[in-house]
Amino acid sequence: MTRTLTTLAGSFVLLASSALTTFAADQEISWIYCGDSIDPAHVKYIAEWESQNSGWKVVPEVVGWAQCQDKATTLAVAGTPVAMAYVGSRTLKEFAQNELIVPVPMTDEEKAAYYPNIVDTVTFDGTQWGVPIAFSTKAQYWNKDLFKQAGLDPEVPPKTWAETIAMAKQIKEKTGIAGYGLPAKTFDNTMHQFMHWVYTNDGKVIDADGNIVIDSPQVLAALQAYKDITPYSVEGATAYEQNEIRAIFLDGKVGMIQASVGAAFRLADTQIDWGVADLPVGPDAKGKGTLLITDSLAIFSGSGVEEKAIEFAKYITSPEVQEAYEGGGSAGLTPLRPSPAVDAMVAGAPYWKPFIDGIEFGGPEPLFTDYKGFQNVMIEMVQSVVTGKAEPADALKKAAGELEQYK
Repeated sequence: MTRTLTTLAGSFVLLASSALTTFAADQEISWIYCGDSIDPAHVKYIAEWESQNSGWKVVPEVVGWAQCQDKATTLAVAGTPVAMAYVGSRTLKEFAQNELIVPVPMTDEEKAAYYPNIVDTVTFDGTQWGVPIAFSTKAQYWNKDLFKQAGLDPEVPPKTWAETIAMAKQIKEKTGIAGYGLPAKTFDNTMHQFMHWVYTNDGKVIDADGNIVIDSPQVLAALQAYKDITPYSVEGATAYEQNEIRAIFLDGKVGMIQASVGAAFRLADTQIDWGVADLPVGPDAKGKGTLLITDSLAIFSGSGVEEKAIEFAKYITSPEVQEAYEGGGSAGLTPLRPSPAVDAMVAGAPYWKPFIDGIEFGGPEPLFTDYKGFQNVMIEMVQSVVTGKAEPADALKKAAGELEQYK
């Protein structure tokens, strides 16, 4: 059954004044490609695929990151879909419930080739709705210089939430500098950052059957930890998103942050003595964890070339091609699959290890039929706690009730 369009309808309104492009549906696979230019690896392998599939042509249309998903959505809603588009996996459920995309069946062998839990980022109701193409995880960075100034061992980062809070407190009290960087701005990564805490304590927001399970002891503990660390974090957390927090860390003005591997690349150009380790875990953790964020290739319904587009999507994300696209870590993407090349990458740059190790017990961005609605509820919940407007238990119960309408 087709559901009422929410964020999808908003995308159509946003671009309704644009001229809609009609793509040929014969031997052409049209691809909304996000970015400023086509990656050299994709240029090479598109040509290779075309040489092996006579009569077929892949036609990428490069669209900026801020507009690419909206454009793909607009074309689909208007009935003139592209064959394939690069989308955030978080939107797949909404696309599927509105019958705008088709399933992308995966064999057991294909699923097993990925790191654990990666396929879950594109799965609901037991069906895969996209092919992962880009992947990000987080780890915890610490400033060794500030650890020294605070009387902490600079070579020993916190392993648990309790240790993180205690160390943040000591840094703040001994140096006057924020011990931790907690982002709580009205921005999508506020929700992402909180999900890292959820997944490092064996928590969930929604289960495989679509039940809202956020109101649990595991998630309550995460929200309580947010409240407990706020006094020792960067002042005015609601003014900062994660990249702004990262900038403060790069300036040497905060003791610890959670960030992607991109922070390691930037730290190479600073004088900071830093380290990076696994995300600290909560009291109910089963192991190391992280939020698993993927972008995917979605195959749109109605292009007339769905089967061939699925074939190409699997090819362009196959291990050989993906290894070239990920660039041995130079692109800042966490690898989607284990391989000897990944082992060599970690051996050559050990800071990669925590970004890989957290995958085993990581979890996906929760899939909702209105992802932005879900995101806004989570942000409001976090903000109400860090500003002291609500106690964690009350904020969590309120959020659980509000999420029912978006599942």
